Amino acid sequence: MKFNWVFSGDDNPAMQRTCIDMEYSLRPRIMRFLLSRLDVDTDFSSFHFNVDVDNKRVSISDRTPKEYTNQILSGFDQAINGSSFSSVA
Repeated sequence: MKFNWVFSGDDNPAMQRTCIDMEYSLRPRIMRFLLSRLDVDTDFSSFHFNVDVDNKRVSISDRTPKEYTNQILSGFDQAINGSSFSSVA
């Protein structure tokens, strides 16, 4: 699983720390979501996510294979961008 960090401003130490904190919060939540919809033998390194740090939103990147995107699109936004994500960072 790979994250593409999207934010305005400079990549300063404070922003890097924010991204690290967000990743520690997001990675297990996204993994639980993926495991609830996919087989454990799935190649999870094929998943790419865009993280808009400024707006605290996660989306599935176009780099994720369509077959996987189709399997996880339903319910992704609610599960990942629900109220609990806004408490991160």
